[in-house]
Amino acid sequence: MCVGPFSKLGHWGPIAVICIIKLITFTTFYCTRMWWPPTSSLSGFLNISCFLTFSGLAFYNFLNAVIEGPGFLPLKWKPESPRDEQFLQYCEACDGFKAPRSHHCRKCARCVLKMDHHCPWINNCVGYANHAHFTLFLFFAVCGCFHSTVLLVISIYKGLNRRWYLLYRPSEPVMELTMMNLLLGVFSLGLSIGVVLAVGMLLQFQLRTILTNRTGIEEWICDKAKHRRRDKKDPPFVYPYDLGMKKNFLQVINWKCEPVGDGIHWPVLEECDQYTLTVEQQRQKIIKRLHTRPYTVLKKFDGSWFPCRHGVCTLCRPPFSDEARIPLEVGQTVSVTRWKKYWLFGEVSTQGNKRLKGWFPSNCVVPVTFIEEDDTKPDGEEDVKKTN
Repeated sequence: MCVGPFSKLGHWGPIAVICIIKLITFTTFYCTRMWWPPTSSLSGFLNISCFLTFSGLAFYNFLNAVIEGPGFLPLKWKPESPRDEQFLQYCEACDGFKAPRSHHCRKCARCVLKMDHHCPWINNCVGYANHAHFTLFLFFAVCGCFHSTVLLVISIYKGLNRRWYLLYRPSEPVMELTMMNLLLGVFSLGLSIGVVLAVGMLLQFQLRTILTNRTGIEEWICDKAKHRRRDKKDPPFVYPYDLGMKKNFLQVINWKCEPVGDGIHWPVLEECDQYTLTVEQQRQKIIKRLHTRPYTVLKKFDGSWFPCRHGVCTLCRPPFSDEARIPLEVGQTVSVTRWKKYWLFGEVSTQGNKRLKGWFPSNCVVPVTFIEEDDTKPDGEEDVKKTN
C-alpha cells in the first residue's frame, strides 16, 4: 500500500487529469509544428514556447496542489486557552476541537484548515496550504486549453483544405492530415473546449472565493446567517475575514505561492473576533437539531449511487453532491436534516455506535409520527367506518 503524499496520485481523478494534459499537449504540439514550425521563424518558436509554458505551469501547479495538500489540523487539537473551547465545535473523529475556518472532511478523514471543498480531480481537499496552487492550476489550464483550441482549429482546417494550400500557397508548410491525426485532433479539440468551459466556470468561482476571502462552506454559512435574521430584529451578520480585495488576494496568491499565517489564527475586522464565525456556526447547529426529524426505515437501501429499484424519478433526479449514499436496514431510525423531493439527507447509527451521514431515497422511510398515529388508532375503527 502506497504511503505518503505521492499516494494521492494513484486515483482516477489525478490520473485522468494527467492523461488529459499530456494528450492535449502532445496533439497540439504535433499538429502545430507541421504548419508553423518553431525552427523556421521566431513567431513559431514564441507560439510553441508560450503553449508549452502554459502546459508546464498547469502540470506543475496541479502536482503541488495534490502533493502539498490543504494542510490538516493536528489531531486532538485544543485552543491555547481552555476558556475558548466554548466557542468551538468538537470533532469526534479527530478527537479534538475544530479551529476557526476548519472543517472535517470524511474522505480525507481529517479536519482541514480553511477547507473550501474536496476535489476528486486532485484526490484531495482544497484549503489553506494548496489554494494558491489549485487556483493557478485552473488559470493555466484554461489559458493553455484556449491556446490549444485556436491551434487545433487552424490545424484541422489546414489539413482538410490541404489541396487548396498546395495550389494557391505552395510556399507555406503543409499540414499532413491522416486519419489518426484527424481523430486525435478532433478528440483533443473537444477536450480543450470542455476544459475552457467547465474549468473556466470553476476558476471564476475560485477567484470570487479569493477576492471575498470566503470559502464555499463559509459562503453557505453566511447565506444561512442572513436567512436566520431575515424575520428578526437581530443586527446583520458581519463576516469577519473580508479585509478588502487586495488584502484578501495577497493572503492566497503571492510569488512563492506560500500560505500566509498558520491556518489557525486569522486577521479579522475590528468589530469581530476570532470566534465570530464559529459562534454563528454553533447557533446554526442548534437550529439544525431543532429541525431534525426522525424517520423509520420501511424499505432496505444498499447505498447505491444508481438505485434502479427505487423508481425512475429517484434514479434520474439524484442530489447534485458527492456526499455519501448510506445503506439502510428495515427498522432503523434515521435523523433527517435535509429534504429533497426524492432524496433525504440524514444520520443513522450502526453496530458499534458508528454514525453514518449521507443521502438515501425518500421512498425508503416514513416519519415516525405516521407510525405512532397508526399504532394509537383504536381497534375496530375501520369496521365502524365500513358499517357507516
